[in-house]
Amino acid sequence: MDWTYRLRLRHLQVLLSLASTGNLSQSATALNTTQPALSKWLKELEEDVGLALFERHARGLRPTPYGDALIEHARRIEAHLDNARDDMLALREGGSGLVSIGTSGVSAADTVPLAVSRLLERMPRAKVRIVESTMNQLMPQLARGELDIVVGRSGQEYDDPQLQTEPLYTEPINFVARPHHPLTDKTKVGWDDVLAYSWIVWPQGTPVRNALETALSAVGRALPNHCVETNSSILNLTLLNNTDLVGVASHRAALRFEQLNAVRILPMQLEGFGSVSMYWHAENENRAAVAMALEALRAYADPKTGGWHMAREG
Repeated sequence: MDWTYRLRLRHLQVLLSLASTGNLSQSATALNTTQPALSKWLKELEEDVGLALFERHARGLRPTPYGDALIEHARRIEAHLDNARDDMLALREGGSGLVSIGTSGVSAADTVPLAVSRLLERMPRAKVRIVESTMNQLMPQLARGELDIVVGRSGQEYDDPQLQTEPLYTEPINFVARPHHPLTDKTKVGWDDVLAYSWIVWPQGTPVRNALETALSAVGRALPNHCVETNSSILNLTLLNNTDLVGVASHRAALRFEQLNAVRILPMQLEGFGSVSMYWHAENENRAAVAMALEALRAYADPKTGGWHMAREG
């Protein structure tokens, strides 16, 4: 019999615990079993698979490449089961199911929250889970099934034939500063003006950072050495509002924060654009809440009907 037929959910929990602790004794305690029983099970599993899943060291266990591969599958299965449980719970309580959305900073201030508001208008009892992080952390979560949709910078590649990608929009970037910053009194701002102040910038590889570096390169300038680098919208806003730092923001986010009187967009045209896309797995499109979330994201990505137009007019 294929060894996979003998695997149970309990076995997946054991495997994930061993990967986490790297210690048979600690995992045995956590799983309310004995160390000999756990050791016997692992030995039998390795014999069934025909591969060594863990290397034994004086300090404990370390997954082999084969173990890493199986552990990754276990994580995906666990994530799918967690989503199934939460989806069923939401439906049992009269809701419309669950959708988990990952967003990077470039889409966290405008597109994703506005799309969620549209989703909740159409499906008031849907359960929505939003995670803000960087794309290098969000994409593996999407691959494991911990997230249904990820919205962030374009150009993400993952070796998964089920992964769907759709560009949402391309937008310019803006320099921003706190209300009543000395530069907000100027009718026109140039590079010498902004370089007179310290900057707060997004991390390398983010859409806004890429667009900024493109703009700097186009005019033969370089990023100042004395920059504050963060990937948190809230931290950026707090720093901007309490210092004379000059920040950089995607156009939609800048408009939204200006509407909230949190920042002012400086009168300076920049070359360079950032592109934002959404990513999801085709198998999730049949779930009502996921399908509606994708539709809402498309609607707010459209500059004629979406959040950019609303923010600009507001």
